[in-house]
Amino acid sequence: MSNTLFPVFLKTDTAHFLIVGAGNVGLEKTETLLRQNPTIRITIVGIQIHLRLKQIVDSYATITFFERPFEENDLAEKDFVIIATDSAEVNLNVRNLAKGRGIKVNAADQPDLCDFYLGSIVNKGNLKIAISTNGKSPVLAKRMREYFTAIIPDTIDENLAVLHQFRSNHKGDLQQKLNDLNTITAAFSVQKKPGFWNKFKRLFAIN
Repeated sequence: MSNTLFPVFLKTDTAHFLIVGAGNVGLEKTETLLRQNPTIRITIVGIQIHLRLKQIVDSYATITFFERPFEENDLAEKDFVIIATDSAEVNLNVRNLAKGRGIKVNAADQPDLCDFYLGSIVNKGNLKIAISTNGKSPVLAKRMREYFTAIIPDTIDENLAVLHQFRSNHKGDLQQKLNDLNTITAAFSVQKKPGFWNKFKRLFAIN
């Protein structure tokens, strides 16, 4: 079966996430969200809290934790739910209640319960690349994230800034603009010899 996922990038500044489960998986999901937005709003509900997760909760004003079992009212005014408990019964119950309210759900290691996945993400300034294996192998997605993080230089943000300025100042019509941008960014082609990053920088005289 083909991968029918459609990647989107959420604006998390106004989103409110609920994480049900405060163990190792809850910790992992919380850290994943924080890496993308350190001011993201998260409510965590769990019977017991991981020590490291407690330290995170104490350090971020936008994260709230309730040390108790999940209650249906926890879903009120939430935009997304991440289920991270080790109880299949609890996970299914939370998922059904969330779906009844039209809330999108991610359930750790239970693809059949998921409306969305938290992919491995490469962050390089304004450049963001999301990697998904359709839930088949998170480990491979993680390795690919490490690979792309290593090979993409930190200076890519400078390239993006110049391209943005070029596009904004271009006086031609849309087709001419696209043609010129394609010509300039041809340095990124995988068919180019190693060192194309340096060649790309030279095109813009970036030190």
